[in-house]
Amino acid sequence: MSSYTWRAQVAGLVLASATVLAATVASAHVRVMPAESKLGATESYKVTVPTEGKVTTTKVELVLPQGVELVSVDDAGKPYDVSKGEAGTSIITWRGEILPGWARIYGFTARNPQGGVELSWKAHQFFADGTTADWVDAPGSKRPASVTKLLTAP
Repeated sequence: MSSYTWRAQVAGLVLASATVLAATVASAHVRVMPAESKLGATESYKVTVPTEGKVTTTKVELVLPQGVELVSVDDAGKPYDVSKGEAGTSIITWRGEILPGWARIYGFTARNPQGGVELSWKAHQFFADGTTADWVDAPGSKRPASVTKLLTAP
């Protein structure tokens, strides 16, 4: 195989990889990580909020699942508010602009419940034009809630 042919194949693979990455970023939505955590553990969670469309994000609300106890919210995410929702769940509301094509990562620490198999993180994203995107549905839907699988301790 000539050096030119090999370079052309490598360039093609790089271009294909970049295209897949761009498609993955374009299809992203509000995500809570890690994807797995232990029952009863105190965990540092990260929330990624991209602005996918052409309108700036102005606020995001994250509803902590039933049984999750909020320990703290990272100061880097200021300004934020914490309130109580239905059934005593905590709601973290972050305010600030996230321009189209950009994302912001917020952090908080929480204690997982002692029981259950997963945590479903419902999020509401608010935009400068008054519209919202509710990331609250089941996995595989148009606007799924992020899910963290709960594992038993070894």
